[in-house]
Amino acid sequence: MKVVNYLAEHKEKRTGSYENGFVVDLNQAYVSYLQNKGSQIAQKVADVIVPSDMSSLLEGGEESLVEAKKAVDFVLNSRSEADGQVVFNKEDVKLEAPVGKPSKIICVGHNYKEHILEMKRELPETPVVFAKFNNTISGPEAPIYLKDVSKQFDYEAEFAFVIGKKAQQIKKEDALDYVAGYTIANDVSARDLQKRTLQWLQGKSIDGSLPLGPWLVTKEEVPDPHSLNIELKVNGETKQKSNTGNLVFDVNFLVEFLSEIITLEPGDVVLTGTPGGVGAARDPQEFLKDGDTVTISVDEVGVLENVVEEEAAKKMGVKS
Repeated sequence: MKVVNYLAEHKEKRTGSYENGFVVDLNQAYVSYLQNKGSQIAQKVADVIVPSDMSSLLEGGEESLVEAKKAVDFVLNSRSEADGQVVFNKEDVKLEAPVGKPSKIICVGHNYKEHILEMKRELPETPVVFAKFNNTISGPEAPIYLKDVSKQFDYEAEFAFVIGKKAQQIKKEDALDYVAGYTIANDVSARDLQKRTLQWLQGKSIDGSLPLGPWLVTKEEVPDPHSLNIELKVNGETKQKSNTGNLVFDVNFLVEFLSEIITLEPGDVVLTGTPGGVGAARDPQEFLKDGDTVTISVDEVGVLENVVEEEAAKKMGVKS
């Protein structure tokens, strides 16, 4: 199932499932499913089991996702509720980031062999870990804004996973039991800010610098997260291309490693690192500019595409 956050006209953000050009409202689909079974309190039950809020849905764990899938299948098979309240044409809604306010965004640096070499580093013995904040998250249909604070905005294609249940001291062999699913991230980095101190946080924390999406693909649809092609293009030209099989530290290892240090919670996002080919490592260097289109594809997950824009104030010559 491809789980989304969506906005319909005059409505609040809600959880849905993308299905072949349609977005199905998960909460209302479950109401219909329960009503068909004769429930007299369908809405109350649906609000608990398949809530309309993504954070609450993920807190429900696999039970909530399994029930949501039953509801989606029921609605699509019956189509009795395709009236604009349960099933929407994709063109009639706006997709938001599939996870909007995670308690933690954990990033892994230097995790593809070719990227480590191009940055002139040695293979790490333990993961290089840093954090981003949720102010950085933006959606799959949002622009990447170039802000005056930096002149070196760079792209970073990343395969990301989202935690599905509380994880503490988890062993590698059990790690995927704690993953809800996978998504795509672009860890847009302000290189001049990142490199002006030894700590990277400044260059990784700009508002809207982490496009996520277009959806969260639940883990049963990705049987092997370690054999996926990942590619980033700028204006149709390939800049990064690799496979998650080239990760130095894979998903299983990262869940074990991180859960020994940090209690992972439902909705936490982990970015697994970027392949070689970033703009800062090119000769000459290449940074994002107004009008660029950045497209990231990951096998079995989807395509994340964002247009690069200067901020309105910057375009008008007004200092922000």
